[in-house]
Amino acid sequence: QVQLVESGGGLVQPGGSLRLSCAASGMIFSGWTVRWYRQAPGKERELVASIANGITTNVADSVKGRFAVSRDNAKNTVYLQMNNLKPEDTAVYFCNVPNRALWGQGTQVTVPS
Repeated sequence: QVQLVESGGGLVQPGGSLRLSCAASGMIFSGWTVRWYRQAPGKERELVASIANGITTNVADSVKGRFAVSRDNAKNTVYLQMNNLKPEDTAVYFCNVPNRALWGQGTQVTVPS
C-alpha cells in the first residue's frame, strides 16, 4: 500500500526543460532521504540526485548546473527540475527511498538528437 508514483516525463527538444514529480502515498516523505535515478538502454542505473532534507541536496556531476532536486513536504512530493536537457538525458527516471527499499515505476524522459 506504500507506493511512489513518478510523473512529468515526456518528449522534450534539446535545451528544453521538464519537472518530474515523485508523490508518495502511505508514508510521509519528510525526514526521509529521497533519490532520483535514471537508466538508459544499455547503461547502468545512475544516481542523478539526492535530497536528505529541505535544504541539503546533491546532484551527479553529469547533470550539475542543469538539474535540481527539491521537496514540498506539504504535498508529500519530491521534484526533479531538469533544464537544458540533452539527448544523453534520455532515460527512465525513478525515485527511490533507499532506507525503505522503495521504488516507483519510473517515468520516461526522451530528448531526441
